[in-house]
Amino acid sequence: MTPSSSQPDRFLRLPDVQSTVGLRRAMIYRAIAEGRFPRPSKLGRISAWSENEVLAWIEARKAERAAA
Repeated sequence: MTPSSSQPDRFLRLPDVQSTVGLRRAMIYRAIAEGRFPRPSKLGRISAWSENEVLAWIEARKAERAAA
């Protein structure tokens, strides 16, 4: 999946984020604390991530790898 402005954004819960990026919960929250991963939005009592932001983060990692 790649981010697309023509595709509506949706929220992903933590298990979906983990399976999408291949990181465990602790690594995701550590990266958030370090400013290296998108912050979740609070939806009532739950946290959820913008799918477009998560996919953009993945694409940025690919671009960094290609530039190295």
